[in-house]
Amino acid sequence: MTPPPPSSGPAPRPDLTDLPGFTSQRVAVDDGVWLDVAVAGSGTPVVLLHGFPQTRLMWRHVAADLAATGHTVICPDLRGYGASDKPDETGPEVYAKRTMARDIVRLAAALGHDRFALAGHDRGALVAFRAALDHPEAVTRVALLDILPTLDMWDSLHGTSAAVGFHLYLLAQPPGLPEQLLAGSPDAFFGHFLDIWTQDRAALPPEIRAAYLSASAAAIPSITADYRATAGIDVTHDTADRDAGRTLGTPVTVLQQDWGAALGYDAAALWRAWAPDLRHRTVTCGHFMAEEEPGMVAEEIRGLLAR
Repeated sequence: MTPPPPSSGPAPRPDLTDLPGFTSQRVAVDDGVWLDVAVAGSGTPVVLLHGFPQTRLMWRHVAADLAATGHTVICPDLRGYGASDKPDETGPEVYAKRTMARDIVRLAAALGHDRFALAGHDRGALVAFRAALDHPEAVTRVALLDILPTLDMWDSLHGTSAAVGFHLYLLAQPPGLPEQLLAGSPDAFFGHFLDIWTQDRAALPPEIRAAYLSASAAAIPSITADYRATAGIDVTHDTADRDAGRTLGTPVTVLQQDWGAALGYDAAALWRAWAPDLRHRTVTCGHFMAEEEPGMVAEEIRGLLAR
């Protein structure tokens, strides 16, 4: 596949309702694949990548904070999510984190930024991790919210405690069954995670929850493809990097719930093996920390940029 040079799509839409004060456009990042992205502010560029089962809307508070304090803030919907294109899963590379990370580097370049900081949550953090490994010339800093690296994540799930990650196994099954099961009751499935991963329910008001459910129901094939890649080709890529002794050469901040206490691992030690220049902070809020504690997340990102 020979991608076209990244190019800007239709004229920016000035009234993006999901991120007030931001403008939105579509940018070509691959053959027939365009990402929908919201941009605001000026200054040091920071790209914010959302997680599951969400869209860029999850960054609404943090993005506004950073844009108002001297940063160009770039919030795309990932390939396969939200308003971005959802290519068919024609092979394992289509939703490999390596491919999704390349999307982000091309997106930033198309917007005029050859070097930028990255912050990612959940699935977006896996993409940010891969981008920092594959593109050290482009990624200057990386903040990772509430994940483990792919290999460490799989190694940490064992015995009955692995039931907490049942969706990882379900969505990793071959095409057909997971898509059929999710399509049968998408609001129940995706809503389950919005409910159990949130400590402060007020952080996800009804209109926000409804937006996430609608976007996820419309992206079932691509969401399952994303998760299948994490149980397949992403493992291959990460194993090759670990065997080669590759690490993140940029300053890294990791914000994480204390899952290690429940599953029996030392999260900071696992991350330090990948990130020599690490700040690791255990948080007390729920998984959706950019919505439950946006001030804390924005401040941590600013601290990372100052390192």
